[in-house]
Amino acid sequence: MIRVLIADDEPLARRGLRAVVDSEPDLEVIGEADDGVTVIEAARRMRPDVVLMDIRMPRVDGIRATQLLENAAAAPAVLVVTTFENDDYVYQALRAGARGFLLKRANADQYVDAIRTVHRGDSLLFPTAVRNLVGSYGTLGNASLQRANLTEREQHVLRLMARGLSNTEIADELVLSVETIKTHVRSVLAKLQARDRIQAVITAYESGFVPLR
Repeated sequence: MIRVLIADDEPLARRGLRAVVDSEPDLEVIGEADDGVTVIEAARRMRPDVVLMDIRMPRVDGIRATQLLENAAAAPAVLVVTTFENDDYVYQALRAGARGFLLKRANADQYVDAIRTVHRGDSLLFPTAVRNLVGSYGTLGNASLQRANLTEREQHVLRLMARGLSNTEIADELVLSVETIKTHVRSVLAKLQARDRIQAVITAYESGFVPLR
């Protein structure tokens, strides 16, 4: 069972998300929070697997709450829920540790699929959206990739990650085994000191390694 905590300051939004999550046999809402302080306290107490996190909330916003949860023991996977995808707050939340984001207008199947995706350890990566966010709000000139000394193969894998390809799709593209690709991805993340694929792709764009246009 995937344990989900819902954080949103609008009661109607929380009720809608609860109805979506609780309709699935493998998902369960274990709690709700209406501000950033409450979600941090609830997460520490209830130990959810996934947090659906609104960005604009009273007392502590979703960005800061994501940062605090990311640094906590047994950190849950955070999915940001937002009204607009091209938003500085979304970019900051991804940098803070969110595993991905969903638009509030997403349908029930998209919410359910996203929860399952981040629960199994994957990132919800929308390449075009991330590229646009970096182009609008990122700090170009990030030198961390130049210091990483990626091998030629790892560079190729990172470029394919930036296109949003899964490990299986990268394996097919490079005619390698999925296990080999997983090894390369782990090495890329370690060398870039990136928590997940999203952070690695953001670094690739910010450094200019992958062009924004």
